[in-house]
Amino acid sequence: MRRPAILEQAFREEWGRVLASLIGFLGDFDLAEEAAQDAFAIAAERWPREGTPTNPRAWLVTTARNRAIDRIRRDRTLAAKTRLLDAPEPVEDVVEETTIPDERLELVFTCCHPALELDAQVALTLRTLGGLRTEEIARAFLVPEETMAKRLVRAKRKIKAAGIPFRVPPAHLLPDRLAAVLAVVYLIFNEGYGGRGDLSAEAIRLGRALAELMPDEPEVHGLLALMLVNDARREARFSDGAVVLLRDQDRALWDENEIAAGRVALDRALALGGRGPYVLQAAIAALHLDAPQDWPQIAALYGELGRITGSAVVELNRAAAIAEAGDPGAALALVEELELDRYHYHHAVRADLLRRLGRIDEARTAYERALELVHSDAERRFLEQQLAEITSLKGDTRVGHR
Repeated sequence: MRRPAILEQAFREEWGRVLASLIGFLGDFDLAEEAAQDAFAIAAERWPREGTPTNPRAWLVTTARNRAIDRIRRDRTLAAKTRLLDAPEPVEDVVEETTIPDERLELVFTCCHPALELDAQVALTLRTLGGLRTEEIARAFLVPEETMAKRLVRAKRKIKAAGIPFRVPPAHLLPDRLAAVLAVVYLIFNEGYGGRGDLSAEAIRLGRALAELMPDEPEVHGLLALMLVNDARREARFSDGAVVLLRDQDRALWDENEIAAGRVALDRALALGGRGPYVLQAAIAALHLDAPQDWPQIAALYGELGRITGSAVVELNRAAAIAEAGDPGAALALVEELELDRYHYHHAVRADLLRRLGRIDEARTAYERALELVHSDAERRFLEQQLAEITSLKGDTRVGHR
């Protein structure tokens, strides 16, 4: 492996842990992020020349701590942090893994403090724990990048001003903080589901940790099940750089171990009486794996999910299931009522439905609109294929799930 590739891998795998450790040590988001960035910049300079350390995470954490302490010593206006000057001065040697605690759950719960707005909670955790760029987070929220940047700045300031503690809350407060934490993990997973497998793995790791921390919460197990079942199809979801619809995927590429683990997590959620949004989504995802698929049941579960969430995106998925169940006209009527003009999937589904109904010119226009909005290269290639084929398609025109 080339050293630049090793450094890129270290960033993907270690950014969240390094930053969480630094925030726990420094108590300051901005200072921790600056120190982490310094450490990765130093690594980019030294590792190609001196070789990759035996323990990259320990090297990055200790190097970042050194830089942070040096910065504090130089800046005497940071008097409130003089307690750090008494800390033992670390050196840039290999440190045993056990000396660096995994504080990512503390970071998640800090970012998800109820003093912050939900969108700010999720965005801040995606930025700090997941290492997503501001533009990626903005895309996940369907908002302009500038809006998201301001939201992140406000969230960090509020944490500092309110003295929000860096810790996992006590047991009696955990349920109230759970919804935001699950939203964080699921958004990280969704970003990875589009092609960044490192983020999917990170989200699943966090999901497992939450299941261990909160074993009696059905929604925790539901989210874990949802991620595992969907991630199991990752290798089959892309071909030649384009998305492959579920019905066309090579089932031999599915990870049966992950599917089995996902079904175990779903069974656990249902045994706990779960009927929340993540449990319902996991049940839908599991039904998608069956052959043949029970589309009326899938549509019914989407209906129940839509009543709970009030989500237009859920209604879009229900429409696709209704079409697969044999009524594309009713599905199109539902899609036309949804206010999702900035969402490329809305136009892609609408295009599929129009194509099924033989309204080719309208379908072409809808595909073109979807292409204007899509960000993923794999999704773009898929849409381009559909647009290229639309005038010659005569047979299989079913709406597809990815």
